Amino acid sequence: MTVQLNVSAPFTARVVLLDLDGTLIDTAPDLAGAANHALHKLGRQPAEMPVIRGFIGNGVRELMRRALCIQQEPSETELDAAMVDFSQYYGDHLLDHSQIYPGVCDTLKALQAQGRELVCITNKAKAFTEPLLKRLALYDFFGLVLSGDCLPKKKPDPMQLLHAAAHFHQPVGDCLLVGDSCNDTQAARAAGMPVACVTYGYHGDEPVHTLNPDAVLDNMSELLDILA
Repeated sequence: MTVQLNVSAPFTARVVLLDLDGTLIDTAPDLAGAANHALHKLGRQPAEMPVIRGFIGNGVRELMRRALCIQQEPSETELDAAMVDFSQYYGDHLLDHSQIYPGVCDTLKALQAQGRELVCITNKAKAFTEPLLKRLALYDFFGLVLSGDCLPKKKPDPMQLLHAAAHFHQPVGDCLLVGDSCNDTQAARAAGMPVACVTYGYHGDEPVHTLNPDAVLDNMSELLDILA
């Protein structure tokens, strides 16, 4: 059931911006596999899946840094070495276990049919984002893909959101960001853009309601119910 908060639906949303990890795709299993591979190469103990899930959202370098910090703060040299191992392994294992969330494909098709512009907006590096989207046949839904290294700043900074609105010549109020974490809500608030959060993503132990989004979705298909 869709829960409305703060503002009344429907949203005009000529442009819909969608987060990737935890919103479109459950990538945690393969991110955890890559992180634990890198930890093993450095002689560290593996991290549990729920722990790794809590590290997702600020890019893979921050994920790897936090995984290393479980035992000991890494030096930059150690982190650089871990990132080489992580990146090589993750690039080879992007889709061992990662899956598109229920309702995503049909919702993207419906949004596209409605003539809305779609943007994938993520802190994940382009080297991983584009292959992942292409191999899962999601890439062609998006008129714009903004990875974490496409612009000087990434979420929770509003730069990516403002860039997307400007790219499609739309005011931020006629856009909607759909995400799963505080990075998304903070970026949206800073940009002055409405934001909806999914309940199934990577938001730690706190329910997404505590992030005060404008709408909460239990399934991506519920997005269609809140759009004009």
